[in-house]
Amino acid sequence: MPKTFQVLILNTISKRGLARLPASYVVGSDVVQPDAILVRSANLREMDIPASVLAIGRAGAGTNNIPVKKLSERGVPVFNAPGANANAVKELVIAGMLMGARNLIPAIRFVETLTGSDEEMHKATEAGKKAFAGSELPGRTLGVIGLGAIGSLVADAAIKLGMNVIGFDPAITVEAAWRLPARVKKANSVEEVVKAADFITLHVPLLDATRNLINAERIAMMQPGTVLLNFAREGIVDNAAALAGLQSGQLHAYLNDFPANALQRQPGVVCLPHLGASTGEAEENCAVMVAEQVTDYLENGNILNAVNFPNVNMPRESAYRVAIANANVPNMLGQISTAMANAGLNIHNMVNKSRGDMAYTLVDVDSSVPDSVVEELCAISGVLAVRYLPTA
Repeated sequence: MPKTFQVLILNTISKRGLARLPASYVVGSDVVQPDAILVRSANLREMDIPASVLAIGRAGAGTNNIPVKKLSERGVPVFNAPGANANAVKELVIAGMLMGARNLIPAIRFVETLTGSDEEMHKATEAGKKAFAGSELPGRTLGVIGLGAIGSLVADAAIKLGMNVIGFDPAITVEAAWRLPARVKKANSVEEVVKAADFITLHVPLLDATRNLINAERIAMMQPGTVLLNFAREGIVDNAAALAGLQSGQLHAYLNDFPANALQRQPGVVCLPHLGASTGEAEENCAVMVAEQVTDYLENGNILNAVNFPNVNMPRESAYRVAIANANVPNMLGQISTAMANAGLNIHNMVNKSRGDMAYTLVDVDSSVPDSVVEELCAISGVLAVRYLPTA
């Protein structure tokens, strides 16, 4: 018999993504006791998340709108869709570089001020266009800070446009390193990047370590006339420092996706209305990815792309599976194994992985697991959540 889970939908989630949820699921915006929540931008930090929730799926990359720490304490994974919107953001970054290099936005604003006859407008155009003369991209150097899915795509596109690329990422993964074009020069620090580049683009999450990553000190290290692009997260650039850099000429332009009062109508500033992932294709890709991840977790306990849990994937070899989320402390596996052995359960397969303070274990056994064993596992100190996932 098909399994039935209830999924609460917040915001508008792509129909193509929702179609990846099994037909037996109850899906809607009015679900009261959801097993999972799918969300885009809704602020879950201000929401009383029901105790029934087993998983959160964010149809996008950032999770600033989700109380990840509190959910971790409940043993609830928060899934996202890294890379699903990478091409959309890459294209916007390239557009931003062209806007900055060719002074397109101030040029458009100039044209919008023209009045008079066509002949008068033509004369004014010829007289004024010199103020908007720009530069071409080939031979220029792009600095990429953050070399994940988006950063590596931007680097590759820039190389194809004839640019030199220098990049830095202190936490680059093996997968990201394989994706990175060989022609990208590897920097050893943010400072090395900002000193070398004509254009600088940021692709890092907003953390305590990255807040105001681009500040007055680092702007002072840049070459005069640098174009700065932030299509990653608001707060990574110190807006006051960027404005000061524009006034001094250290920055030629500051293009970003995060409007703010301080940046409104400032010379050299272009703010877009958070368009980074705003394409139909990106929204579909994110929704499909996160729907599939949440479904696999609900039904099989597998975890892929959770921001607060390790990736754990164990193919089913038994109809009887137990999933355990726990604090990453010593002797947890021993206690789990002992509880099962005392109940006469034979462990067929087991996978345990950890990530920081969080650990996660999948156990397949050869026979049905009694409720008493689940209760005993729940009672182990440090265990956050236990789920029994039989297929029979």
